Amino acid sequence: MKKVFITGANKGIGFATAKQLLQKGFYVYLGCRSRERGLEALDNLRSEGLIHSEIMQIDITKDESVKNARIELGKKTDRLDVLINNVGITGNMPQDALSATVSEFEKVLDTNLYGTLRVVRSFIDLLQVSAEPQIINISSSIGSLKLHSDTSWKYYENANLFMVYAVSKAALNMYTISLANQLPTFRVNLVDPGFIKTDLTNNQGTGTPENAANTIVSTMLDKNFPTGNFISADHDPERKECPW
Repeated sequence: MKKVFITGANKGIGFATAKQLLQKGFYVYLGCRSRERGLEALDNLRSEGLIHSEIMQIDITKDESVKNARIELGKKTDRLDVLINNVGITGNMPQDALSATVSEFEKVLDTNLYGTLRVVRSFIDLLQVSAEPQIINISSSIGSLKLHSDTSWKYYENANLFMVYAVSKAALNMYTISLANQLPTFRVNLVDPGFIKTDLTNNQGTGTPENAANTIVSTMLDKNFPTGNFISADHDPERKECPW
């Protein structure tokens, strides 16, 4: 049974992804900042007969929390097959290049970039034991430099109001490319799940967490899909590549 660790798995896209993977026979560790909310998510899954799951308390913005999560996971398994870095924040809105402050950038980058870095560095040894290791980082088409320069892009007018978030995702994209280059035996990809109705978007959007999970899971299971690519359900509903 392949083993998957998902950050931010107690609700939204993370929870929907965990549920789909459990239904497909994976063992899933649900990374949750709040133990109480994690236990609620676990109860929801088990009420549907999805028993091959456990919660792992983790705050990806805290070095000690990530370190402790790795220690605890190491007590439960000597191998991890898939790491899905799902946690992300937008920061305060609106954001633009002239009014955004350094502290706002620091807060968002600490989660969206540095948090992912902390988790990857801490869990990489467990992934290296897997016969088919994978890392999936959840990104957004708003991190595309090309789309930000395209006046015909459907989000062109609004994208500049998400400048801090956009910069954090562009940085995550660059980090992921480098990670894929450095780990040739892994499959490392970015997935933009689309404009999804979650707490992150104040429950506005054109898709559901289940739609997002479909994109993530189908990318993960597609062994013919090359490493180092950026997939966007929002940019292309057929799960094609998003321009950098």
